[in-house]
Amino acid sequence: MEYFKPAGAFKLLNRKKTDPNSFVFTGSQSDEGVDIQLFVYNKDNFSEFESVKADEVGYFDDRDKYYWLNIYGLSDSETIVKICQKLNIHHLVIQDILDVNQRPKFQEFEEFSFVTIKSTVPASKDMSTEQISFVFGKNYLVSFQEKRSDHFGHLRVRLRENKGILRQRGPDYLLFTMLESILDNYFRTLQLLDKESEMLGMQNPEKSLSTALLFEIEKTKKIVHIIRKAIQPIKDFSIVAGREGLHFVENRHKKYFDEIKDLSLTLLDNCDFIAASLESSTNLFFSIQNQRMNQVMKTLTIVATIFIPLTFIAGVYGMNFAHMPELTWKFGYPAIWLVMIMVALVMLYFFRKNRWL
Repeated sequence: MEYFKPAGAFKLLNRKKTDPNSFVFTGSQSDEGVDIQLFVYNKDNFSEFESVKADEVGYFDDRDKYYWLNIYGLSDSETIVKICQKLNIHHLVIQDILDVNQRPKFQEFEEFSFVTIKSTVPASKDMSTEQISFVFGKNYLVSFQEKRSDHFGHLRVRLRENKGILRQRGPDYLLFTMLESILDNYFRTLQLLDKESEMLGMQNPEKSLSTALLFEIEKTKKIVHIIRKAIQPIKDFSIVAGREGLHFVENRHKKYFDEIKDLSLTLLDNCDFIAASLESSTNLFFSIQNQRMNQVMKTLTIVATIFIPLTFIAGVYGMNFAHMPELTWKFGYPAIWLVMIMVALVMLYFFRKNRWL
């Protein structure tokens, strides 16, 4: 598994700008530009507009209809600013939309509410994140997607074919379905990470013990930590929307945000489970390392202990005193060898009997 790629290139936002009306995109620049889609719908009617120009975006003044304005790409900051200013979006929100390195957050204003979150883009070898921001009011929802990865294709099908109740409900219900889709991406990503952690744990530590294995475990732990930090604000927002209520969330839709809260809690539990599993693998790594070290030290200690009395005997008869009777005895040399061999065998028997060897 390749390393987890968070959104943007960690470009620092210059907050000491001389022009307060200048806005900077802090993510990775792209040549794709901005692509705008507009969906206008209600219970009986549906219209879809592709490749809408920024100058064609207007305020959503027909109260009998619901509007979903979806914007792909944030690198063209001038176009994003133009759209936001036409929709009377606060300048603080504009910078939050363009700053893809900030923490997910929620803010409520008089005319609209603002939510910005991170979403994973699960794949087999590369898991990256993108920032998705939502501005929603009484009858409209504007979504800003950092990349062109499509999380909401199934929602377009529901709107076009009038499946379910999506066209009968307001933008707060549409926001619920979008958050549900984003959390589904997290479920898929965590499923991949769970399989990855299982593969790391199933490896035979005796054969695969290496710093490379430990490095993979630490990378996966960092990914899980990033995901947990991204899910926590979604849970906090769902609690506010479901229990306390917001200006633009209908009472009949509060139960859906309670469902988002439950999904978020399940994801957080999954993160904790994977993190605990990886921590267990790390502890096993160091336990086996310590066991190996102890085994080596025990072997060296036993060898040194056996040679201590042998060294003492060799030292005594290496002093070469003139009146040592064993030096003149013709069987003295083999006798000393016999004594040393017997001492070594007795000590080995003692160690084996006590299971030290």
